[in-house]
Amino acid sequence: MKFFFNKGNARTTRRVVVIGIDGTPQTFLKKHIAAGDLPHLKRITDGGQLHQMNSVQPCISSVAWSTFMTGVNPGKHRIFGFVDRKPNPFGIFLPNAIHMGAKTLWDIFSEAGKRVAVINVPVTSPPKEVNGILIGGFLSVDVLKCAYPREFGAELKQWDYRIDADANLGRNDKEAFFEDLFVTLDRRLEAARRIFEREPWDFFQLHVMETDRINHFLWEHYEKEDPKYHARFLEFYGKVDELLGEFYDRTKDDTEFIVLSDHGFCTVKKEVYLNQWLEDRGYLKLTGDQPRSVADMDSSSRAYSLIPGRVFLNLEGREQNGAVPKGAEAEALTNELAEALLTMTDPDDGSRIIEQVVRRDDLYTGLYSQEAADLIAIPYDGYDLKANVRQPSITFKGDLVGMHTFWDAALYVKDRQIQIDDFGIIDLAPSIMKMMDMEPLPEMDGRSLI
Repeated sequence: MKFFFNKGNARTTRRVVVIGIDGTPQTFLKKHIAAGDLPHLKRITDGGQLHQMNSVQPCISSVAWSTFMTGVNPGKHRIFGFVDRKPNPFGIFLPNAIHMGAKTLWDIFSEAGKRVAVINVPVTSPPKEVNGILIGGFLSVDVLKCAYPREFGAELKQWDYRIDADANLGRNDKEAFFEDLFVTLDRRLEAARRIFEREPWDFFQLHVMETDRINHFLWEHYEKEDPKYHARFLEFYGKVDELLGEFYDRTKDDTEFIVLSDHGFCTVKKEVYLNQWLEDRGYLKLTGDQPRSVADMDSSSRAYSLIPGRVFLNLEGREQNGAVPKGAEAEALTNELAEALLTMTDPDDGSRIIEQVVRRDDLYTGLYSQEAADLIAIPYDGYDLKANVRQPSITFKGDLVGMHTFWDAALYVKDRQIQIDDFGIIDLAPSIMKMMDMEPLPEMDGRSLI
């Protein structure tokens, strides 16, 4: 068990508040600030700047927020996707806080005697011990068990706290989905208000996951100004705007205030099933009549994929039933796959699907980098790379109509001028440490923006 101590007057003169609005594009915010739809964000950003920021690759919330909270690349923090695999014995799992391989901001601040309050950030479940309060993110399964201290879960239950919106409603009943989004946001806001006001904290972070949820299921309807959904879509963002205004007003002048998102969004043109592509070309072989995932691949398989766009060799000595010898043969297959992926085209209009294919060692460094995929395929915006197996075709238009983009995350920092032009979410952890009068850890890959 860890013990946290107040180290004299450990509280800094300037505290930090962070509000995360998952998957909200900077271009969207700027457009609707200008249109008068987000009046609170307009007054917040007046006199400052709402920056456009890069995400990470792959630009998945669990990877991006892990990078935010640690300031290191995935090769150091060990979160490479929404799902991952154990190579031997082979299995698929959902990475969570147990798998985190680097210190988070709240670890660092807790060890320094500073108090934290962290609400709903991805990859914080199951909740670890901190000097303060931590409420786990969307992978939490039970309100009673989603918080540290453990007994705080009972209070959340009394407040009718909601961990996440119901994604199934987004597929099956969009009107009910809207209602669920509003209720979930309202319950989290109520919990955040209570924690903000009653708890002594030096670092406070509130995460809004529902912006990502609404974008996945309704972004295309928003972009097309669908009369059935467009107004309600903007109404929901109006509620998020009110939340930002409320916490900005609650924040004192000597407290830093940050608003950010972890990636952008665009309309899905097609889902692209890389495992089907691999199977059609003989790289992947599946067992049984109804395989459910790459966990059902035959031992003769040479390659397989996990979302989004991560391609692994079925390597001898690494995977449980590896079929590709290490050395020259593995190198040749890696090159062959990279070249073939770049030739993928949309069967309907001939558009290129893959913009870039990156080798693991060109993207990641650190203790866990060898656990990453051998190749990472980066698609053109609009092509959403999936890992479903045994599909009727390589491409399909599914029920998720919005997808993540790398280049359009958003960042606002109150009363701070950022002089660096090209920066990313990896730079936030060292920047926040500077705001807390602490030096960034030497292992951090990000740069302080202040």
